[in-house]
Amino acid sequence: MEYLLPTLMKKQEVDSIIRDTIDKVLVLRFGRSSDAVCLQLDDILYKSARDLSKFATVALVDIDSDEIQIYLKYFDITLIPSVVFFFNAHHMKMDSGSADHTKWIGTFQRKQDFIDVVEAIYRGAMKGKLIVSCPLPPERIPKFQLLYKDV
Repeated sequence: MEYLLPTLMKKQEVDSIIRDTIDKVLVLRFGRSSDAVCLQLDDILYKSARDLSKFATVALVDIDSDEIQIYLKYFDITLIPSVVFFFNAHHMKMDSGSADHTKWIGTFQRKQDFIDVVEAIYRGAMKGKLIVSCPLPPERIPKFQLLYKDV
C-alpha cells in the first residue's frame, strides 16, 4: 500500500506534514510495509482515505528509517502498527480504555471503525479538545499488555 498512500522516510518530511496539515486530522501510521498486520491496516487506511479526504490526511511512516527513530522514542512506539493522530500540529489523544492514550496500537477490524475514530477526533478537535473518547465498543478495540516502568 505504500505506493498508494504517501510514505514518509525522513524526519523533515514528518515535521513538514505535521506542521502543514491545517484544519484536518493527520493520521500517521508507524510500521513496516513488509509486516502482514501493517499491510492489513494500510488496506483499511487506503480504502478510507477518499471518504475522509475532506477532513483527514493519511500518511505512512517507515520505522526502519534511521531518521524516524526520534519519533519512535518520543511516542514510545514499541508495538507496530501504531497510529498517531494530529490536528493543527497538536497531538490528539484518544481514551480507548487502555493505559496509553497517545496512539492506537494494532489494526482496525473494519473500515467503518477507522472512519468513526477519525470523525470522533475531528469533532473533538473542532471543539478544542486534545483528548476524545473512543467511539468503538470495547470488543472492537485491540487489547495489549502495556508495561510501564516507574522511574
